[in-house]
Amino acid sequence: MARKRRIALAGVPQHVIQRGNNRQACFYSEMDYRFYLDSLKKAADKFNCAVHAYVLMTNHVHLLVTEQAQYGISQMMQSVGRRYVRYINNTCQRTGTLWEGRYKSSLVQDEHYLLTCYRYIELNPVRAMMVEAPGDYKWSSYHFNAYGRCDEIISPHKQYQALGKDKEQCRHQYRELFRYHVDDDLLHDIRDSLNHGWPLGNERFKEEIEHTLQRRVRPGKSGRPRAEEREKSYGVY
Repeated sequence: MARKRRIALAGVPQHVIQRGNNRQACFYSEMDYRFYLDSLKKAADKFNCAVHAYVLMTNHVHLLVTEQAQYGISQMMQSVGRRYVRYINNTCQRTGTLWEGRYKSSLVQDEHYLLTCYRYIELNPVRAMMVEAPGDYKWSSYHFNAYGRCDEIISPHKQYQALGKDKEQCRHQYRELFRYHVDDDLLHDIRDSLNHGWPLGNERFKEEIEHTLQRRVRPGKSGRPRAEEREKSYGVY
């Protein structure tokens, strides 16, 4: 069976997740986390990708990234994955796969949803009950986004920059967003979008993506659509 095509557009942010094989650990020491972040920085620069947020969990990774050219994120993830697997196999004297197949991703609408994705990613350790607050977890972008700690990986998105008139106000307003957890409905939408590769956004956003890509990017209605409906939505092939 052919692999499902990814839904990707240059200039549109993507929420990316990659898990360890069988959900087993993919980080074993502090050096491992540092090596992964170094690999991510190199690959993001090489393939012209802007990383807005990240969290490295014990057995998986979340990233929020915008590619500036087609296939940028795919090339970035391949580069990071291969380099990191070689490092782990050499360091731990192991062989075989480390990652659970292909990474998963979903396009994210700038308005309304992007900052929610920031929060979803950086609150991961809190939801996993590893820490009480996002600032207590070492391996995430929260320290840069909330407090401005040096992190050469991060490129702030325009929606983040619009939070305030200067960097300090942006950081303050960003911290305020974390006074509340992401509600259950949004959690479901984010996870559902990732699992199926669907865009995360409102109906207008999804329609725009479908029009641009000339393909369906959301669940279809039950039953076979009528020919005129297909022509109206996707054009005639």
